[in-house]
Amino acid sequence: MAEFIKIYEENPNPKEIKRVVKILRDGGVIIYPSDTVYALGCDIKNNRAMERVAQLRGVKLEKANFSFVCEDLSNLSDYVKQIDTPTFKLLKRNLPGPYTFILPGNNNLPTVFKKKKEVGIRVPDNSITHAIVQELGNPIISTSIKDEDEVIEYTTDPELILEKWDNLVDCVIDGGYGGNIPSTVIDLTGAEPVVIREGKGSLEL
Repeated sequence: MAEFIKIYEENPNPKEIKRVVKILRDGGVIIYPSDTVYALGCDIKNNRAMERVAQLRGVKLEKANFSFVCEDLSNLSDYVKQIDTPTFKLLKRNLPGPYTFILPGNNNLPTVFKKKKEVGIRVPDNSITHAIVQELGNPIISTSIKDEDEVIEYTTDPELILEKWDNLVDCVIDGGYGGNIPSTVIDLTGAEPVVIREGKGSLEL
């Protein structure tokens, strides 16, 4: 049974944030709100938890395209090769925000992703997410939760999410109704930014 934890985005309760972070540190998998859709997440430093997230998404972990959700751009150098000034300025203009930026990964990527040449970085504009990552002290890996329904691609009601995922994850955060438009994905590994997926937000180039 998953813990169902209500957290208000306007003013996230530090006590509840600590509860969530304890679950993450203990190797738990959570469902949490972001500035786009609800997502599955776990501690980037816990391989077993990452395996569970991959299983839930039906993918092999080493091939999974999970995003790294960071507190801010200060985490970048932990996992990303040195980037040029125009790229950094583009990130600074648009983050926090509903974007996933694909950047060249460096040698510090978690062992399971060592063969990957690039990494998706997210800094969501959501105070719950921000508080969790800040309290944890390192990024979480993240992937959107999809719905089987062909009309509604993403479930927005936390109670319905709990109903479906209750026995699969350790915690569902009720942060209010979520969005149903995913992040815009932009590839910054080439000479020019390339939009891979149109989602929420209009990118400031």
